[in-house]
Amino acid sequence: MRNRILVGIGLVAILVLLFKFCEFKKSDSSSLENNTNLIQQQIVNVGKLVVTEGHFAEVLTYKDQDTYFGGMIAFDKKALIVVNADVTVAYDMHQMKYDINEKNKIITILNIPTAEIKISPDIQFYDVNQSKLNPFTGDDYNKINKSVKASLAKKIEKSTLKSNAKNRLISELSKMLILTNSMGWKLQYQGNVIDKESDFSLKN
Repeated sequence: MRNRILVGIGLVAILVLLFKFCEFKKSDSSSLENNTNLIQQQIVNVGKLVVTEGHFAEVLTYKDQDTYFGGMIAFDKKALIVVNADVTVAYDMHQMKYDINEKNKIITILNIPTAEIKISPDIQFYDVNQSKLNPFTGDDYNKINKSVKASLAKKIEKSTLKSNAKNRLISELSKMLILTNSMGWKLQYQGNVIDKESDFSLKN
């Protein structure tokens, strides 16, 4: 009788331990799933259009000449051009690619989109001089527009607009870093573990 009681107590103890173990496993699995869902939601929140805006202005002079009879007769046209341009540098974070490793709690950023630069110039013409034999045509306006955009592109490269846009991008990415660190996960990019903002080596 005593042996049966001991066996019964032993069986109850084993069942209790099994129940606690299963409950622990379930809790651990549920916690991992919740953490993964939270991280995915944060990535969705980061996945937006990051835009930095700038304004540029410049004054250009356009000249063109048509000659006849070996240069004996020439017809000139010229204009003073005032340009005011709005420029945006944007990162479409919806294009960001990543991988979530639930087992090892690692998020790997596979690809960060390159910057998209949009130039919207407002071109005004002043002091326009032309002749009937050499008037302004659509060809001239195309050349002017191309020249203006090339000139603005050089100004943009020398300005802080692109670096400011990159800083804003890193600021958005750092939200992922803060979350992963707070939850005990790791964030990786280009084969390196990201521990701080400066670890993001962005070449675009």
